[in-house]
Amino acid sequence: MDETLPSSADAAAIEAVAARDLANALRALSMDAVERAKSGHPGMPMGMADVATVLFRDFLKFDPSHPEWPDRDRFVLSAGHGSMLLYALLHLTGYADFPLEELKRFRQWGSKCAGHPEFGHGAGVETTTGPLGQGIATAVGMAIAERILAARFGDALVNHRTYVIASDGDLMEGISHEAISLAGHLGLSKLIVLFDDNGISIDGPVSLSETGDQLARFEAAGWSVSRVDGHDQEAIKAALSDALDAVRPSLIACRTVIGYGAPTKQGTEKTHGSPLGAEEVAAARVALNWPHAAFEVPAPIRGAWAAIGAKGKAEYDAWTQRRGEAPETVRKTFDHAINGDLRPTLIPALAAFRMAQGDNQPAVATRKASEMVLEIINANIEEMVGGSADLTGSNNTRTKGMAALEAGDFSGRFIHYGVREHGMAAAMNGMALHGGVIPYSGTFLVFSDYCRPSIRLAALMGIRVIHVLTHDSIGLGEDGPTHQPVEHLAALRAIPNLHVLRPCDVVETAECWELALNRKNGPSVLALTRQNLPLLRTDRAPANRSAKGAYILRAAGAGKAKVTLIGTGSEVAIAVAARSLLEAEGIPANVVSMPCMELFLALSEAEQDAIIDPATVCVAVEAAIALGWDRIIGRRGAFVGMKGFGASAPYQDLYHQFGITAEAVAMAAKQRLSLSA
Repeated sequence: MDETLPSSADAAAIEAVAARDLANALRALSMDAVERAKSGHPGMPMGMADVATVLFRDFLKFDPSHPEWPDRDRFVLSAGHGSMLLYALLHLTGYADFPLEELKRFRQWGSKCAGHPEFGHGAGVETTTGPLGQGIATAVGMAIAERILAARFGDALVNHRTYVIASDGDLMEGISHEAISLAGHLGLSKLIVLFDDNGISIDGPVSLSETGDQLARFEAAGWSVSRVDGHDQEAIKAALSDALDAVRPSLIACRTVIGYGAPTKQGTEKTHGSPLGAEEVAAARVALNWPHAAFEVPAPIRGAWAAIGAKGKAEYDAWTQRRGEAPETVRKTFDHAINGDLRPTLIPALAAFRMAQGDNQPAVATRKASEMVLEIINANIEEMVGGSADLTGSNNTRTKGMAALEAGDFSGRFIHYGVREHGMAAAMNGMALHGGVIPYSGTFLVFSDYCRPSIRLAALMGIRVIHVLTHDSIGLGEDGPTHQPVEHLAALRAIPNLHVLRPCDVVETAECWELALNRKNGPSVLALTRQNLPLLRTDRAPANRSAKGAYILRAAGAGKAKVTLIGTGSEVAIAVAARSLLEAEGIPANVVSMPCMELFLALSEAEQDAIIDPATVCVAVEAAIALGWDRIIGRRGAFVGMKGFGASAPYQDLYHQFGITAEAVAMAAKQRLSLSA
């Protein structure tokens, strides 16, 4: 057992206050903040206050004065609707970002105490939660990252746990099945989930929609399980102590009363998603023997909570000493990994790779080009951790010599996620949030629908996660419309702060990987082809021409361009062929490759006009729907692409049947020219 031990002074301050009063401070702050905001969820914080008290007082390793301490325990409030529980804990234990005034501004404009916990609003919030199931699945990624770093740097530098408070709703969501299955398979023994088993959902009793046995489900997935009275602090402590010694991930089902202490509403859905009301809050104060004004916490209780927050300082100091005593190379490598910096050897290596591509190089699919680039990246960046949702040979995400993670051996750098796209995407978020690794993984672009909620959260949090999404159009051919994405590029481009990168050849693929890796403040998608594509970039320029999102790949051959042809990915070659047709008829045309629409649209108007001359007729070609392209081509422009779903046939036939051809692009340009004449 390795529960945290406070100093004698801290212990005295804590022991001088009844455990019930520590928990009631959390209850009172939670119901007061929700009441003032006239909005929120008081029931879960009031029900889980005893559990949270035991966790923070007796087990959680943390130091509010050093909130970014790499070896701190991670605490994830997966039941994000109960956010006031987290804010109350952070406030009372001394996190500087959560003074009392912030709690009083709960759910108000500019407050760090948002309706649901949001990563980046304040130190101590480890991840954004609210969409149920995301927190527990993200925590699995945090636990994976901890094991990977421990295998690399040793327990002296990396030895911590990941704790989760999860709700009934978290465990109903489908992503929870994927997450707990993966965690059990990998034997993540340092992952401990505290299940708020209160039997109440927004609609009423959980029994309205759920009769399954959660403990049996977790046990079948390879977890250690137990059940306790969630208001018996000694029982909670004993269960957590047992979990510390488990060789498997642990689920502790804590039977609680939602809204504990609210005399007429506790145990009902009336405490779930709305304030208690002034009358019920007053009655709860009486029932809890809490005769203090709103937001008032008596000095002895506040002091005890401050002592709980201070007890981790000694552990932080001991860790700092161990880090200082580590060999210099280990210390520098560890710091480099935690900071997430790229090694200076990478960019020159990628530039050399691009410049080495020859004129007579055979056509290659961009998924294969990605593998070629990853060979260089993974050789230069040890922090890269790849994976695939059971499509390794199709996504080409596993490079030579990459060993796979398995239970008991986390020295590898590749994860077999199985057919768990949603759980995979959330786990990658957790790995990125934890730090020390750079996660990337693959599936088919069409299955980004399964990943979308986690991709959206990565964009919202502004974290570096890289999704390798192959088989990116009807170009995958015979598998047909179930596997052919047509709306997915537009859907992904609609997510703010997500970069969708669709390279046209091996050179652009290297450039897009460089852009994704250099982007620390948001996720990236690489949309890659199944079919082979010709090498179009033969300029051997050392600079990354994709960095602006678009550039002139082929300038008009003679005279000022009248037409600008814009393509992405596999359709850039079609635009190049269409240019030849137009030039043969005396129509000068530029070809613009646009590997990243988001980067292009971030340019100034003058920079955009230097790439796409507004005086020219614009024709865009992409084997996808037109949604979003109006921002580029305007009302005078034309779009050649998909108008509906694909079909099952060889890809060459599909491009012909759906009219995505050089002839169609050239014709569209001539028609627009005639209209503007």
